[in-house]
Amino acid sequence: MTLNKTIEDRLRELEIEIPSVPKALGSYTPALISGNYIFVSGQLPIQDGMMVYKGILGRDLSIEQGYQASRLCAINSISAIKSVLEDLNKVKRIVKVNGYVCSDNKFFDQPKVINGASELFYEVFGELGKHSRSAIGVACLPLESCVEIDVVAQF
Repeated sequence: MTLNKTIEDRLRELEIEIPSVPKALGSYTPALISGNYIFVSGQLPIQDGMMVYKGILGRDLSIEQGYQASRLCAINSISAIKSVLEDLNKVKRIVKVNGYVCSDNKFFDQPKVINGASELFYEVFGELGKHSRSAIGVACLPLESCVEIDVVAQF
């Protein structure tokens, strides 16, 4: 990314639209600021108010579908960041991503699924999008989602 290019420019180049932050599904806020960090609550692959990817990786869904679900979770995470920070150019770094993959007990490719989010953060933020990460297999997620991610960003 060139020095004069904004994150918004980059998003346009990538043809990524950042939606309004998805409504919280419970008694929490989608993102909050503490110090110089933004803590993003778990984001699901929701688009236009609908769960796009439901099911279990290794049984109902392919790695590619999980990867796309993870990318959508990352887009929703950027939306949550923007809702509290307003200017995405203030992001200094995506620090940590925790990825949860609803997995069959014989599915061991959780990192390949969460790569969807990791690669999206790198595409959007460049070197500032590189982060530490966990990719964890779980038995179930809210609303039958196949993936959920939470994020910590520094600004």
